[in-house]
Amino acid sequence: MHAPTSRPLRGIALKLCSVLIFIVMSSLIKAASDRVPAGESVFFRSFFAIPVILTWLALRRELRTGLQVNNMLGHVWRGIAGTMAMGLGFAALAYLPLPEVTALNYAAPLMTVILASMFLGEEVRLFRLSAVAIGLVGVMIVLWPRLTILEGEGGDAAALGAMLALSGALCAALAGVFIRKMVAFEKTSAIVFWFSVTSTVLSLATIPFGWVMPTPTEAVLLVLAGLLGGTAQIFMTQAFREADASVIAPFDYASMLFALAIGYVFFDEVPTGTMLVGAAIIVSAGCLIIWRERALGLERTRQRKAMSPQG
Repeated sequence: MHAPTSRPLRGIALKLCSVLIFIVMSSLIKAASDRVPAGESVFFRSFFAIPVILTWLALRRELRTGLQVNNMLGHVWRGIAGTMAMGLGFAALAYLPLPEVTALNYAAPLMTVILASMFLGEEVRLFRLSAVAIGLVGVMIVLWPRLTILEGEGGDAAALGAMLALSGALCAALAGVFIRKMVAFEKTSAIVFWFSVTSTVLSLATIPFGWVMPTPTEAVLLVLAGLLGGTAQIFMTQAFREADASVIAPFDYASMLFALAIGYVFFDEVPTGTMLVGAAIIVSAGCLIIWRERALGLERTRQRKAMSPQG
């Protein structure tokens, strides 16, 4: 069970830490992406996250109960979708600036709204549909310079990177739908751990497609990416114990600030005005959905209290 949401500032701080660590992890993957294939990066990211997660569970004395599974097939499907999302996102980092990949990843929660309506029967009203439409306009603004022949910014490689990033966002949205179904009968720790295991195994299937022997520097970068990835997952999980999801969710978008700073300092990436405008529209749409969900949640709580005998 989640702890009472009595420490929102602590939850926000943990969320910001997780977001920053995830962006640093992505930058390490990007630094090695010139030579290391995406599938190999997925292996390092997943395998070296496992000891971090196991250590965390051991310290919480949840090692025995935290890994129990009620529906292994659900973990497999979530693992396939999540691994594809990770691999496509890592592949995109080799072709696009870090802030641009980050902006396109913001399409995932927008797509989740649509997929949840299609596959989970969740009711999606006009407000959320409008917010999703606005967000997708932002996605197209980010994508347009990469796809149009007239603009031609970066050529075919950049267009490929954009498609990889957007496909990764779609897979991430699909993984989000699986997680929504799983949280009803699976513990968060089990979802996190078995995803790392599944993605480690699935990544091995990419060996025939050209794994390389990492240089010592590349090996350090990849191992650090895995350790940081596991650490970020723990911080994120702990954030949800401290504060409501509606409180901490908007701070996901702080990743754009971190990505802009890291991209500029370490990769000499200067964001275009078009990318910034598109990212701002996507972030605004995401925040609208979060605000609406919070408002609806508060309304449902008031209705339950009004209907209760004690009310």
